[in-house]
Parts: sequence; structure tokens; C-alpha cells
Amino acid sequence: MDRGERLGIKHDNTPSHRPTTSPNTSKFAQKFGGTEKCSRCGDSVYAAEKVIGAGKPWHKNCFRCAKCGKSLESTTMTEKEGEIYCKGCYAKNFGPKGFGYGQGAGALVHAQ
Repeated sequence: MDRGERLGIKHDNTPSHRPTTSPNTSKFAQKFGGTEKCSRCGDSVYAAEKVIGAGKPWHKNCFRCAKCGKSLESTTMTEKEGEIYCKGCYAKNFGPKGFGYGQGAGALVHAQ
């Protein structure tokens, strides 16, 4: 009988160690959930180099258009299926296609 039991203290039988499934073994990463991964290159993204776009973390250098490679900002980017594009490439590749688009107001037919 240990000293606590003689004084009437009951010990919880809960395990003191919970194993993690995280591949990162550092104490800091285990405590705070590790680092997020860049959506473009897959490497760890730390707070000093992190940009959020399309709801995902990116490195500042990876935050570029998927088509032309132009550097993006939150106001100049658009997103489609998890990938980010500049507004020009997005319009060129995913915008409306067919007759009558992009010709200006002179091509519109006015019905009486």
C-alpha cells in the first residue's frame, strides 16, 4: 500500500501515455498537431511562409497560377477543383465558349 492509499486517495487507472499516429516525432509537433502541407509541393508550411488560398495552405513561392506560373494574391486568384489560377488563365480555360462571346456589344442582336 502506498502513502496515498493510506490517506484515502484513490488512483485513476487511466493510461498516462496516448500513442500518436503522427509521423512527426518532435514534442512540439505532437503537442500542436504538426505542420500543414503545401497544396502544390507537399512540403511543410510554417507560419512565416504560409498563404491561404482556396481554403488550403500554400508556400508564398508556390502560390502561383497552375497554367502560366504568374505569382498570385488573394484578389487576383480564382480556384477550380482545388487548383488555383490567375483570372486571365481561368477565363481562357474555363470561361464561356462558343459564338457570340467576347465580341463586345456590337455583336448583340436587339429584338423589337
